[in-house]
Amino acid sequence: MFDMENRRAELLDKIEELILRKQYAQLRSLLLPMEAADIAQLCEELSEEQLPLVFRLLPKELAAEVFVELDSDEQEMLIRGFSNTELKEVLDELYLDDTVDIVEEMPANVVKRILRHSDPDTRKSINEILKYPEDSTGSIMTTEYVDLQKDMTVAAAFKRIRRTGPDKETINICYVIDKNRRLIGLVSIRTLLLADEDAVIEDIMETSIVSVSTLDDQELTARALSKYDFLALPVVDTENRLVGIVTVDDAMDVLQDEVTEDIQLMAAILPSDKPYLKNGIFEIFRARIPWLLLLMISATFTGQIIAKFETALAAFTVLTAYIPMLMDTGGNSGSQASVTVIRGVSLGQIKFSDLPQVVWKETRVSIVCGVVLSAANFVKLMLVDRMLFHNSAVTVPVAATVCATLILTVFCAKLVGCTLPLLAKKIGFDPAVMASPFITTIVDAISLLIYFQFAALLLGI
Repeated sequence: MFDMENRRAELLDKIEELILRKQYAQLRSLLLPMEAADIAQLCEELSEEQLPLVFRLLPKELAAEVFVELDSDEQEMLIRGFSNTELKEVLDELYLDDTVDIVEEMPANVVKRILRHSDPDTRKSINEILKYPEDSTGSIMTTEYVDLQKDMTVAAAFKRIRRTGPDKETINICYVIDKNRRLIGLVSIRTLLLADEDAVIEDIMETSIVSVSTLDDQELTARALSKYDFLALPVVDTENRLVGIVTVDDAMDVLQDEVTEDIQLMAAILPSDKPYLKNGIFEIFRARIPWLLLLMISATFTGQIIAKFETALAAFTVLTAYIPMLMDTGGNSGSQASVTVIRGVSLGQIKFSDLPQVVWKETRVSIVCGVVLSAANFVKLMLVDRMLFHNSAVTVPVAATVCATLILTVFCAKLVGCTLPLLAKKIGFDPAVMASPFITTIVDAISLLIYFQFAALLLGI
């Protein structure tokens, strides 16, 4: 892979040269040893005329794997250029969950064409999966799995696997069902290989099964796969009937999407499922401007607080110089707490019931951080600001005001930063919304109120 990254530009030049010279046999020989993901990465750099040509040189199975790895824009372009026969060949090679992913990304006219050229069973399965909510486990599962009956012998099981296995996404784990398709056990290929041919599946299957429901959140399912180190998880309906499986590759895609969405929300950007370079200027603008407007308006409260204490600031103008430091420190402290808690929530390590423990921990952390920051700041005010810069306005009461504010601001900031994400999760919002920009705005207002109250108390303004 790393060699591929280093040779990317060289390979692209070679591909373009071979296309120009119409040396298609050499081009095919160049591509065949590569992994599908690497070929897809190269294809994304090709022009609209070159991409279909390169794609048609690939064997059917490899072409289908490459097609899955392409971005939706390239997939749509290829589908529009496919003949009906070519489209059917690609669809026949795709696993069902990959076909569903493609259908969800395509415009309506392309979807109709895909469904029209899918076989009836595939079309029915696609329509069933599309009925599930967007973020549910049912929407990412595949119905391509191997099922066995409990009264089968190992020899009979192998016959079924050989007959049906080539069309399944995975055969490493086979699922045992009863006559009503209820999930009653599972058995691995390893277990089958090591068992006697006359052994009955019921005697060698595992009955302790970890399964997920079709309506479970897909992120929770992905976490379950990670937690148990499974290659696949069975998906059951409300009556415990086996309806599909979720494989580890789909779980990795879900986790990647969820992390990307969290990062975007934490940066006050509306989530987008497109790569950055695929987004137009106005799409990026639409994703960013709502939060920028909201944060700009909310910052009005900060301005109102400063305006309210304008007279006090006029009497002690030196106080103005330390407002940015106090606000920044408060915002940074709140962000540290919020990011830590948000990550814990996303990994399932922190729940709402843990709120008292989180608050108690952050309280102790804030006291230690606040005291250290305050002490360092007091030394800096007296040695640097007063003595080095000869600022006589920086007196001990002024320094005490700033340092006392710093301690209480750090405490409040960490308290806000650790509680808001958990409260957001409790009421059904994404905790990532309560990240840096949002918390910083709240903490700015709090730090100013604390600052001026200490100024009134210690300086008599």
